Amino acid sequence: MRSLLIYLKDYKKESIIGPLFKLLEASFELIVPLIMAQIIDVGIKNRDIPFIWEMGLVLVLLGVLGLACSLTAQYFAAKAAVGFGTALRHDLFAHIQKLSYAEVDKAGSSTLVVRMTSDINQVQSGVNLVLRLFLRSPFIVAGALIMAFAINVRMAIVFAVTVPLLALVIYGVMAVTIPLYKKVQKGLDAVLLSTRENLAGIRVIRAFRTQKREQEDFDEKSDYLMRMQLLTGKISALLNPATYIIVNMGILAVVWYGGQEVYAGNLSQGEVIALVNYMSQILLALVALANLIVTFTKALASAQRINEIFALQPGITDGEEIAAEDIDVYAAGTHKELRGRVQAQEIMAEDLQEDRAHCMETQHNPCVEMRDISFCYPGSKEEALSHISFTAQKGETIGIIGGTGSGKSTLVNLIPRFYDVTSGEVLVCGEDVKKYRLEALRRKIGIVPQKAVLFHGTIEDNMKVGREDASKEEINAALKTAQALEIVQKKPEGIQTVISESGKNLSGGQRQRLTIARALVRKPDILILDDSASALDFATDARLRKALTEDTGEMTVFLVSQRASSIMHADRILVLEDGILAGYGTHKELMENCPVYQEICYSQLTKEEVRANA
Repeated sequence: MRSLLIYLKDYKKESIIGPLFKLLEASFELIVPLIMAQIIDVGIKNRDIPFIWEMGLVLVLLGVLGLACSLTAQYFAAKAAVGFGTALRHDLFAHIQKLSYAEVDKAGSSTLVVRMTSDINQVQSGVNLVLRLFLRSPFIVAGALIMAFAINVRMAIVFAVTVPLLALVIYGVMAVTIPLYKKVQKGLDAVLLSTRENLAGIRVIRAFRTQKREQEDFDEKSDYLMRMQLLTGKISALLNPATYIIVNMGILAVVWYGGQEVYAGNLSQGEVIALVNYMSQILLALVALANLIVTFTKALASAQRINEIFALQPGITDGEEIAAEDIDVYAAGTHKELRGRVQAQEIMAEDLQEDRAHCMETQHNPCVEMRDISFCYPGSKEEALSHISFTAQKGETIGIIGGTGSGKSTLVNLIPRFYDVTSGEVLVCGEDVKKYRLEALRRKIGIVPQKAVLFHGTIEDNMKVGREDASKEEINAALKTAQALEIVQKKPEGIQTVISESGKNLSGGQRQRLTIARALVRKPDILILDDSASALDFATDARLRKALTEDTGEMTVFLVSQRASSIMHADRILVLEDGILAGYGTHKELMENCPVYQEICYSQLTKEEVRANA
């Protein structure tokens, strides 16, 4: 919890004013029993009505001042707590965005959602109550104890025994409930995961008629959560009765021994009433503290869970050598003198033009190159890719084909650095991808993933995800190339048609074509199509490949597909088998010397079709 307190740094004033006004309110409250003692011992004893009225007005004044202080404290505490929660939520979301695929896979998306919502709300509530009650309740207890000693030392011994007993009970309940609250939050993670999977896969569940099994699984997780919540609630519920019993026993002792002291003439009736009031104040303060403890234990458990996410350090971090403003320079070449000036950020316009001209005269580096790369997923003992090397020149179309699980998607995911290679080097424009700032690297790349993902909003909003300043002409051109213009034209609202969550109001093929158009709007140097035409019919797929060839110009295209017909016209083809490069060359070359490629082609095409394209 302590590590999260930095999010109160912008609310130092509120964090000080709130508790101070609560202490001021508590001070007024501690004066009340003394005035009551005066009313009894002086006003009532002497039947002095004006004195009683005078002290009564003082009590009213103290009540009004206490209310004003309480409202002020509530306002500043709430402001600080809400600001704390907002800042924490922003930072946690930003931190999650920096995590690589490996860390997100390790944490799990469902638990990240719970920690972004429920856990932060718990911590925010804890901060609010701490600012309001953490100082007030102990101050009331300590103040009442001091006042009791000031009135009568022998009677104050009752207070001295009662307060440690109460502290022991509170500490015991807190020690038991903190681990239980962690289990409650983990149970909530499991329920959320089950709910999320069921809602996302509702069509599959109904198609296979597994509703009953899914319901039983959900009930089991929900019942576990309920049991943990009930157990935690029962233990927490012991706090109030235990404190009431101890304090009421203390009040009974005060009345019993106080009566004896009054009879002996060592104590007045008003002082006994004052002592009883102080004991009642301790009771109320500790009841409030008990509620604070319950909330605070939840907050502590949630804070630890949030810190677990902050402790996940991104395995992929920014390089320091190539920033976004330098990327157009590197696209021209890799002249050493130019690179030195870029790093020093002292490039003059005239020098820049000369260097670019020099780079154009020199031999260009490949747009993408992989040098003996191997890759192993975190936690896996087997390599997903082994010793792969190839080059892709600017403007080339590289086809990637292989069986399921051969490593096709893994290979292209290494180019935008979604994962880092275990060994070897991945180079873009002649530079290791690890030298790029991630923003600069990914600005060069347009990606269409296997699963077509669209966001809730208009088609235009989705097209502008990669480039907010894209014009309607550029969007229409991208839609035309992606064979998606007809989708827009058939909609009554056109490009302003609203897409539902995850594009559920579109077919699979429509979603794929729109995601291809979204990548093209960005006008990237490298376009990665990761099996992104699998839902298209052969005619549309053929038109798409033709349009990509005609419209992408000098763009380097990586075309991942299971269909031999989709990649056989590529400039060069990579054939993968179990993470190993089984073949590399043109369709004609591979048909002559790559048995794996031959097997794929003959399993999908007739011999006449294969010969016609060889």
